[in-house]
Amino acid sequence: MAITGESPDFCPRVPILMLFAARWIGRDYAAFASDHRVLVEANLRCAEEFDFDQLSAISDPYRETQGFGGRIEYLPDSPPRCTAPLEHERDWRRLPAPDPWRAERMRDRLQAVRALRAADTRRSVMGWVEGPAAEAADLRGVTNFLMDLIEDEAYAGALMDFCTETAIRFATAQIEAGADTIGIGDAIASQVSADHYERLILPREQTLLKAIRSAGAWTRLHICGNITHLLPGIASLGMDILDLDHMVDLRCAREAVGPRVVLAGNLDPVEGVMRSTPQAIRAAIARARDAAGAPFMVAAGCEIPAGTPPQNLRALCEPLSWPPAG
Repeated sequence: MAITGESPDFCPRVPILMLFAARWIGRDYAAFASDHRVLVEANLRCAEEFDFDQLSAISDPYRETQGFGGRIEYLPDSPPRCTAPLEHERDWRRLPAPDPWRAERMRDRLQAVRALRAADTRRSVMGWVEGPAAEAADLRGVTNFLMDLIEDEAYAGALMDFCTETAIRFATAQIEAGADTIGIGDAIASQVSADHYERLILPREQTLLKAIRSAGAWTRLHICGNITHLLPGIASLGMDILDLDHMVDLRCAREAVGPRVVLAGNLDPVEGVMRSTPQAIRAAIARARDAAGAPFMVAAGCEIPAGTPPQNLRALCEPLSWPPAG
């Protein structure tokens, strides 16, 4: 309802849970990231306990990278490590074009989406893809990719085009598996100038978002960090939901993106959630709602930390009235 312009009874709750969810069911992160059955159980049990509105297939940024040939190391208490297939070799044309149903980790996410949808037909199910800049950085390594953007724009653009094609295939497969929303993680974009973003990254994000919406799903753009300088460009993307980290002023974001886009956020995950109190969290979420105005969804600026006290997450997910009109 919030996305379609209607006014729900309360603001949808859409926290991102990963390591917290794994620990909630007594499993480690290696199991959560490598076995969709663990991810699904963790999401379902957390949704039942904390009563939020969106189940998620997120675990880490290396689903596509493994399909491109990256080698994965699973870790018990943190996201997996992955090699960068193009760290020492620039020719992206030598990489395979991953088939989402054949590449091991992409297929595992598809299985997670399918199982989440089968288990819960009431809540939203969000799939996830890496944005064009994020995946290019995963393939080249962060430092190499940032240098590519400066020293060889044609190469960086071609690499991002290749990544975008894979993201479209992966997103479409997740929609077919049952996802109604696709999250797009493009965190590295917060580290570039507005000029580089608007000329090189934004056009590829536009292509990706357009394809997702054409396939029948909503879009949720997630760029960690301070994206205030990118907001004028982001406003042209046409995403349905924009996640905002705690560094971004919600009123400024609303002015930039206009009245249609759903703003989600933006409590500081550590100081504003994990180290806070239920009373302070309720007050902070109400302030965020009032600053953002409608349409608004409740979330932290990024993932809920694993050490968050359960009562703090319950406070975050308590029903909060919809922002008043005007």
